Amino acid sequence: PPMADEERQPRRDPFYSEMPKVELHAHLNGSISSATMKKLIALKPHLKIQDGMPVDKEDGTLEEYFRMFQLIHQITNRTEDVLMVTKDVIKEFADDGVKYLELRSTPRGEITTGMTKRTYVEAVLEGIKQSKEENLDIDVRYLMAVDRRGGPAVARETVKLAEEFFLSTDDTVLGLDLSGDPTIPGLEKETQVLLGLPPDRIGHGTFLHRCAGAGPSLTELVRRHRIPIEFCLTSNVRSRTVPSYDRHHFGFWYGVAHPSVICTDDKGIFDTRLSREYQLAAENFRLSQAQAWDLSYKSIDCIFASGGVKAELRKKWSRLKPGPLSD
Repeated sequence: PPMADEERQPRRDPFYSEMPKVELHAHLNGSISSATMKKLIALKPHLKIQDGMPVDKEDGTLEEYFRMFQLIHQITNRTEDVLMVTKDVIKEFADDGVKYLELRSTPRGEITTGMTKRTYVEAVLEGIKQSKEENLDIDVRYLMAVDRRGGPAVARETVKLAEEFFLSTDDTVLGLDLSGDPTIPGLEKETQVLLGLPPDRIGHGTFLHRCAGAGPSLTELVRRHRIPIEFCLTSNVRSRTVPSYDRHHFGFWYGVAHPSVICTDDKGIFDTRLSREYQLAAENFRLSQAQAWDLSYKSIDCIFASGGVKAELRKKWSRLKPGPLSD
């Protein structure tokens, strides 16, 4: 019944949508809103897709959510689809008070339409450029994603592409994301190798503080290096990697004053917004408005853009800070 859904969703508090925010963990294809999905499906009548979302948004398994990406890939198989999706997603984040966004996406080729990994990346960058020309109040960067299911050769190809765009895009392409199905074998070894690098940020970090066989060492490593963690509450609860909001591991890391960033992961698939994620964090872990604001402000430290960009964002946050929160 619709009532039950109402009870689950907290009443929307305008404080969180008006608060300036940084989004650092957003998969482009998982961020497509149902409005954009409808537009894409209408452009592809031959696919005979009745409904955009085959999985119950409230309660699917991780496997079902990965399957949804397959559907999304079917309807975003041309560069013009990728361009439209990029622009729509950026606009929706901007409308929710996000001032700085790092979008991540795996470059993808489609033999049927002639889209190549390179033209895919160019379409994303074109979407970012057009959004900037439309004067949206949001600074957008792109993290190129390596999908661990693709294997090492594909990964190398993506890294090469990333290097090339690093040099030519005036800092729009800022980094690499390693993601994909976490159930593939050999992951524990991978985790130890990667954390040994160490990475500049960690996405989710769901099992770090209780990693089987890892003991306290992984937690210690992450804490010692103060590697920021990107927390995606709704994504973890709905894909059942975390039992409930109030038992989310954000509580553990925030409690030890570790650099913590609230993110959406896939706002389209999980039907959420960054303002809602902040509100959920605040309500479940009893953060005051001042603490929520500080959480957002400190996220600026974790972005991959330059010190100059960070300084500009800090100025913007100070300008936008509501009087009652200023000491």
